[in-house]
Amino acid sequence: MTTIAVTGHMDLADEATGPVRTALRALLAEFRGDTLVGRSCLAVGADSLFAEEILALGGRLSVILPSRDYREAVVRPEDLARFDALRDAAEDVTVMPYEHAGREAYEAANHRLLQQAHRLVAVWDGGAPSGRGGGTADTVAVARAAGLTVDVVWPSGARRTGAQT
Repeated sequence: MTTIAVTGHMDLADEATGPVRTALRALLAEFRGDTLVGRSCLAVGADSLFAEEILALGGRLSVILPSRDYREAVVRPEDLARFDALRDAAEDVTVMPYEHAGREAYEAANHRLLQQAHRLVAVWDGGAPSGRGGGTADTVAVARAAGLTVDVVWPSGARRTGAQT
């Protein structure tokens, strides 16, 4: 079994979705099948694209939700159907012991995301940490410090729309 965790930007531009999805599919193809476990927090953007590709390749999805109110507090109304479908397709869902979404909950979820993972896929533009903690660059730094293999996905044509991580 190969467990691959994901971290990545939430604010991918619409035109970045296709190139990022294609790059994820190519990277994950060597791991396809039911021995592949993808671990995601199901945030909009990179996390959701990764989760969809894991399922499309016949892999199993493991979800880590940062808080009990994550769906209500963080998931935008236009993203609820996709979030619910992915959560429902997951083999297991872990909800971190935080009532409310926030920095501490995100950091804890990212720590749990990396536990027992064999590698990390980072849909990341290579930018520095935001200083808010729990972001993509922070998660990459923690994974690298732990000796985890990090595959950075940032294909030609990928860009962000804002400052979210």
